[in-house]
Amino acid sequence: MKKIAVFASGNGSNFQVIAEQFPVAFVFSDHRDAYVLERAEKLGVPAHAFELKEFDNKAAYEDAIVALLEQYDIDLVCLAGYMKIVGPTLLKAYEGRIINIHPAYLPEFPGAHGIEDAWEAGVSQSGVTIHWVDSGVDTGQIIKQVRVPRLADDTIDSFEARIHDHEYQLYPEVLESLGVERK
Repeated sequence: MKKIAVFASGNGSNFQVIAEQFPVAFVFSDHRDAYVLERAEKLGVPAHAFELKEFDNKAAYEDAIVALLEQYDIDLVCLAGYMKIVGPTLLKAYEGRIINIHPAYLPEFPGAHGIEDAWEAGVSQSGVTIHWVDSGVDTGQIIKQVRVPRLADDTIDSFEARIHDHEYQLYPEVLESLGVERK
């Protein structure tokens, strides 16, 4: 059975959807006060957190992450709102084994503000993308995407909510397609 870890920086809603359907070995956050850590505790999922500023450099930070992944014998890393760019140390150790979810239809609107950027551009649709992580920002090979229309009466909040609803459907589909067994 493939062992997965989920990385999240904040709220952790995608983590919760994943953890309710799949066994998650642990969750990692780069913020010690992230709400995802409370979600993990409630779901009985081991949680680890440390911050880049606690290390001399990004390579040392990522070495600590790699050690954690190796400790749990992780097969697949699932980024779910993890707001750090994966650096060369982590990428080298887990290349081809890290996926990310992005709240836009890539290659449209890469980066940290996909929903807001799509909204401000006035597009008629955006979407959700799950892709392999490479050395670029949201440039890895696309695994699966879905379009999300922008409705005439949408506010940015309703548009964002529909994008998140699609994320919650897409991530489990992709994990299953990659051979991760459900609970």
